[in-house]
Amino acid sequence: MNLLAVTGLAISLSDLAVASPLSDAIEADYSYLEKLFQHFHANPELSMQETKTSDRLAKEMSELGYEVARNIGKTGLVGILENGNGSTLLIRADMDGLPVLEKTGLAIASKARQVNLEGEDMPVMHACGHDMHITSLIGVARRMVELKDQWQGTLMLLGQPAEEALGGAKAMVADRLYERVGRPDFALAMHVIAKYPAGKIVFNDGLMYSSADTVRITVRGIAAHGAAPHLGRDPVLIGSQIVLALQSIITREVSPLEPALITVGAFRGGTAPNVIADHAQLDITVRANTEKTRAQLLKSIERVATQTARAAGVPENLLPIITVADDGAPTTINDAALSRRVREAMEAGMGSDAFVDWYQSDMGAEDFPDLVNVDPPIPSVYFEVGGTPPDQIATGSWASHHSPLFQIDAETSIKMGVEAMTLGALELLSAP
Repeated sequence: MNLLAVTGLAISLSDLAVASPLSDAIEADYSYLEKLFQHFHANPELSMQETKTSDRLAKEMSELGYEVARNIGKTGLVGILENGNGSTLLIRADMDGLPVLEKTGLAIASKARQVNLEGEDMPVMHACGHDMHITSLIGVARRMVELKDQWQGTLMLLGQPAEEALGGAKAMVADRLYERVGRPDFALAMHVIAKYPAGKIVFNDGLMYSSADTVRITVRGIAAHGAAPHLGRDPVLIGSQIVLALQSIITREVSPLEPALITVGAFRGGTAPNVIADHAQLDITVRANTEKTRAQLLKSIERVATQTARAAGVPENLLPIITVADDGAPTTINDAALSRRVREAMEAGMGSDAFVDWYQSDMGAEDFPDLVNVDPPIPSVYFEVGGTPPDQIATGSWASHHSPLFQIDAETSIKMGVEAMTLGALELLSAP
């Protein structure tokens, strides 16, 4: 480690970086950001219904001098700040909450309810940290205005709907996002993560999140009396065989060294104990860490379902109907060279001690790739910000994402998120 002797004390360069003018400015600005976070946390909105959240983001950006384009992909928006010639950088924050009843006991706990797109009245909570994301986005917006003499080009700040439901990014692209606001040269995004200690930044040069697809198998059979099952073809029995057979795809078709997951989360069939129904329905989530494995799993699911039904004697005209939802998410994979460049810039400003190692503990997914997997692809980097106090990490006394008890150390994570993202933006928009 390089050390400087100052008045007889040894001070590391990383310690000096922590006490930077940027971190001081963010510290001074936090009282504003804290109130904004409290507002967003107490007023969450469901996917594709984030109208008030979008309005507030637009107001914040407009007051800072950003030109705001609204209603892209329904509630999505982009704030644009031009600052001379140079590269164009997009920074994305997702803004939707979840249909979860908050039980944190916080003074700012959400009491919001909203009628969802299916007409059901639901509680709403920011149970995944999107309130931190959009607060940090405004924090970055404020810093980049103050630091205009240190960068050159165009900054695009994107508020995205419906990440939780998957499909918001795809909806914005389908709604001519880049034709309407211009195409970026680079894109950045981040997520607060409860499993990492607050105050730490997490990077990986490749994979960040798995793919996710939803598959519905409608198993068709031949109805009959429950006392005469030989006269029918039982879709509940066939569906049960399919559930078991699907797991053989993971254990016997995919390499044991390759992560892959098939979970049947819902099985619906039958109406009465003495009736052989004419159909049953399986709803499945499918996860993979590579696009090759993703395609393999989807193809194998169709084969297993179809051939299991055939083996049970189901006629060809009643074979299962397999539907793959069009809102699936690809794998989130960082551009390796860009990731190293952005991390180096963050390390220079924050010190290497600000980082901890990335590791995968589940197969969560993210639809950010739908913003950048266009033709040609946009080089992108996705990083994570720790959200849980270290003592809670040590004792395991923290709630997972999507839990009604989910909460983060808002102050530490917002400050770190704003600083890291601002440093990344300054690097990618550095003057020629």
